[in-house]
Amino acid sequence: MNRQSIPLLSPAIGTHRELVSFHFGPTNSGQKIYIQSSLHADETPAMLTTVLLKRRLLELEKQGALNAEIVLVPVANPVGLGQYVLGQFLGRFDLGSGKNFNRHFLQFSKLVPRAKDALGSDATENRRIVRELIAAELAEHKPLTEFESLQLAMLKLSFDADVVIDLHCSLEAAMHLYTSEAAWPEFEPLSRYLGAEASLLATNSGGESFDETHSLLWWTLQQAMPASKPVPTGTIAVTVECRGQRDVSYEVAQRDADGIVDYLAWRNVIRLDVRPLPPLLAPATPLAGSEQFYAPVSGILIHRAKIGETICVGQALFDIVDPLTDETTTITSNTEGVLYMRRAIRFVTAGAPLGRVTGTRPFRTGVLLGA
Repeated sequence: MNRQSIPLLSPAIGTHRELVSFHFGPTNSGQKIYIQSSLHADETPAMLTTVLLKRRLLELEKQGALNAEIVLVPVANPVGLGQYVLGQFLGRFDLGSGKNFNRHFLQFSKLVPRAKDALGSDATENRRIVRELIAAELAEHKPLTEFESLQLAMLKLSFDADVVIDLHCSLEAAMHLYTSEAAWPEFEPLSRYLGAEASLLATNSGGESFDETHSLLWWTLQQAMPASKPVPTGTIAVTVECRGQRDVSYEVAQRDADGIVDYLAWRNVIRLDVRPLPPLLAPATPLAGSEQFYAPVSGILIHRAKIGETICVGQALFDIVDPLTDETTTITSNTEGVLYMRRAIRFVTAGAPLGRVTGTRPFRTGVLLGA
């Protein structure tokens, strides 16, 4: 194992943070896997999963069982880890700018016209050329803030990976994941090994998130280049939501770490006996088909459905009780699917997000991600 550290731009005199990565396996294998956790710094379950995964990778490396380079970043957001306000831990938004740590990543806008001039007829060579162009654009980029330097450091570690796995969690949630339609066949086994109760698909969810910064670039190039300049898929990416913020235990984290190891063995990244694929707990559905629920009024929130429950059209999901008038407002589902996440709140203001149910029929457009 090789430990590396990238210093971040200091926001003020006397302060300094770094992004630490752990590198396993041969660097000249021709395949690279990048795994990070807790880009939203308050999403601790994912961090514990990478701790246990790191221990397993150390053992496997000593056994000579790694066929590829694996880069592991257990603390993807040291900036957010330092954000406390009146005793409350806030790691989702940068307090200096208000920006979501997993939004607004560099979109490589200069790369497409450069690629049109540089690419040739050999698909494998074109993958190498595109990665050189990405490296050049990252080298040109000069961050102005600590937030921007953190995003740049992550991209420099991950841009040339074949597989990117970004581990998160929600507030209260079932295990679920997000990926693109094109990458789903490659990630369906991961969904099975992790026991995901929902898999949401979108080519471009509109948030400029970390995973889509990688996958969307290659998809865009494939659409833009003529047949005479073929572009293979360079990176597939997935966001895994390791249930809810309170789901922190050795047992659960070990199960998730083992699921990732099983997936890497299935990809022949690790030389282990490949475990038979478990059943797919739920078919993949379009992210644009998931129904988002919001509070129409303020009051006490009562959850009337369980996380992971299969929901019917018309089923009651939430009650909101006004403590002054005793009036109860019930929110029902318009969609049949799985209740895969909900907010960890028990009192809401009008307009507050409440939860989401998967659906098979796309009906939402524009930005599909929450704040």
